[in-house]
Amino acid sequence: MNPGQFIQQFNAASAHLKGKVVGVLVTVYKDRTFTFEIKSPPASVLLKEAVKAEKGSGEPNKNKIGKLKMADCRKIAEEKFKDMNAFDLDRAARVIAGTARSMGIDVES
Repeated sequence: MNPGQFIQQFNAASAHLKGKVVGVLVTVYKDRTFTFEIKSPPASVLLKEAVKAEKGSGEPNKNKIGKLKMADCRKIAEEKFKDMNAFDLDRAARVIAGTARSMGIDVES
């Protein structure tokens, strides 16, 4: 696999993400060709961006870093839905809300 070729294709495919952290699934074949699939950013990155925080709370039950509404969790779930293990958007939003709570973000209904 040619790393330079991968970097060029990856940069072209991820230009719209503007520097966000993302996961990538790379498949390399025997003839040294490759394909890659760009996944959505992790929920923690999207949540930190939503509350404008640098990092999650070290003590989420005591120190809170921000507040979100359930509608905000739903928007994040819409962005991540294809990469999530949920059957519908409401349940995906509840998963995102749980992640938010574990990071020290209060989620309001």
